[in-house]
Amino acid sequence: MKAADLQRREFLLCGGAAAAAGLALLQIPLPAWGFPGRAGEEVVPWADQPPPHPRPQIVRRQLRWEELDSWLTPSERFFVITHYGMPAIEARNWQLEIAGLVRRPMALSLDQLRARPRREVVCTVECSGNHGFPFFIGGIGTAQWAGTPLAPILEEAGIADGGIEVVFFGADTGEERVRDITVRAPFARSMSVSDARDANLLLCYEMNGQPLPQANGFPLRLIAPGWYGIASVKWLSRIEVRDRRYMGRFMGRDYVTIREEQIGDQRLVVETSVGRALLKSAPARVTRVGDRYRIIGAAWGAPIERIELRVDEGPWLPASIDRSEEAEFAWKIWSWDWENATPGEHLITSRAIDAAGRVQPAMDDPVIASKRTYWESNGQVTRRVRLA
Repeated sequence: MKAADLQRREFLLCGGAAAAAGLALLQIPLPAWGFPGRAGEEVVPWADQPPPHPRPQIVRRQLRWEELDSWLTPSERFFVITHYGMPAIEARNWQLEIAGLVRRPMALSLDQLRARPRREVVCTVECSGNHGFPFFIGGIGTAQWAGTPLAPILEEAGIADGGIEVVFFGADTGEERVRDITVRAPFARSMSVSDARDANLLLCYEMNGQPLPQANGFPLRLIAPGWYGIASVKWLSRIEVRDRRYMGRFMGRDYVTIREEQIGDQRLVVETSVGRALLKSAPARVTRVGDRYRIIGAAWGAPIERIELRVDEGPWLPASIDRSEEAEFAWKIWSWDWENATPGEHLITSRAIDAAGRVQPAMDDPVIASKRTYWESNGQVTRRVRLA
């Protein structure tokens, strides 16, 4: 590919370097990203290994934190969640419909989408239920996504007067029981027209330099940087503009946070649909070289200013952040050299502080303790490790 051809491409490098984008275009394997590893180190397994997920037909794969050894998550390790199964779609027969309250309805093939301006984004995708239960702690991953921006397509379609909501429909469907009625329902999520016009939203057809795997949404998925993973609809088949709020299962009944709030002189619950990602961090693994230990973790959900961790009930101590890979929407990898580590069992807790001074809340903080659902679980994560 000529340099002039590369310059005509558009890139959205919210993470990763321009060199990596060029390599992806040339179909050269992605480079290894920096990571705070040490020669000859071995991983000390966590003592609190999660039990199997009770619904493996939905949560099919999780990230194993001990295997976190690179900034980008390999596609074969990326977490997989399917609510209505995993549709098998042939790209040659597939089209993306743009319909509803638009002046110029459209139907775009995969080739037509690939012919449009290409952008790339490196971002972290986390399920909003991650860390909500002891058996679900690996619903997260960071990948390099490639596709074409959504906003220009909405502009070409022309949102008609009265259009306020953009609904993203996946090709996966399933039976739902609503009171005494059984219906066939699509997987769908929505956002306001204003949110859908955000320049960061991507109609994605590649992951880590290769076509999307079926498990991660082939042939096309939405990538919504800065939102919880439920917004990044997989197996995308239709985008529809509507004149009222969309209230399907995954907007109005499921993926809904119920929190107690003080309203007047009463404690009442308030329900909100899961939306944008929240500030969070987690210890990933403990490594050892001889008698020298290191704790490595990740932080995400906001511009990260610093990371602190503590061992057992000790003081909060500053960790080092690997800033070699700057990315607006991708996690930061942090590490801390554990001096004078003693044998026995220890508790490792981390907390992230963002650029605005917000601190990842403790589990007994009212913002966490007042929740009555497990969605949007961004409380401080504690892991147990046993040293010989």
